[in-house]
Amino acid sequence: MYRQRFGLSGHPLPKNALGKTFFDKTPGYRKLDRAFRQTVDDPGLGVLTAEAGVGKTAAIRNLCAQLSKPDHLVLYLCDTAVAPLDLYRTLAGEIGVKPSHRRAQLWADIKKTLVHMVDERGTCPVIVLDEAQHLSDSFLVDLSGFLNFAFDSRDLVTLWLVGLPALSRHLRMQMHAPLAMRVVYQVHLEPLDRELFAGMIDHGLKAAGATQTILADQARELLFRASRGVPRVAAALLRQALREAHERNQNFVDDHAMEAAIDASAAVQAVKG
Repeated sequence: MYRQRFGLSGHPLPKNALGKTFFDKTPGYRKLDRAFRQTVDDPGLGVLTAEAGVGKTAAIRNLCAQLSKPDHLVLYLCDTAVAPLDLYRTLAGEIGVKPSHRRAQLWADIKKTLVHMVDERGTCPVIVLDEAQHLSDSFLVDLSGFLNFAFDSRDLVTLWLVGLPALSRHLRMQMHAPLAMRVVYQVHLEPLDRELFAGMIDHGLKAAGATQTILADQARELLFRASRGVPRVAAALLRQALREAHERNQNFVDDHAMEAAIDASAAVQAVKG
């Protein structure tokens, strides 16, 4: 109901933000944009990390959505609790390879299909492995072996590992040195500073259909401090503040509505904790 009051066509800062609804003006995103496009043009291994809620998945999803079809095939995998062979079977199924119970045969079939995909169909495979901080040591060691096998004479696929900062620390372990040496780009996204945060809020409200200012300066400052510049937290608080203002019959989000939203969020977190 608050959207009607504030003249919004959608929720501000939606989780599925893409294209015009996605805020792409941060230095971190621009760095990722350059790195991502370069790995697509010259296939290789990239690593993207950020704290929870900063927007790493949204960022990589937005970049993947911009790739043309059928020139590119995007494969997004986020089940990191599986064994290495299970992941390769999933990958095989996605590209049309009959899964095998023998790893060597499965690797060979995947590589053969990738070569055909690139050389005959002109399609560039882009694999995104999300929640990669949960990957086991055995998986990362095995992944290095797979990449050595698949990339023994040429680079066939773009692969991005996406996860929390623990992923980077994991890759610095000695046992994972062979895999770390294959990383051609490593990007870390930070929470937004005050200026960039203000730009994101303005962009999010405008993209949602706002035609006038609906957020007081004091409310903005409270929102920034409470969210610590983390977009996911800010999005949840902003929606709650808009609901609070609507329930108070206000056409403007003031500091009182924002404080109520922050208190409500804190109460929910306390229950979860």
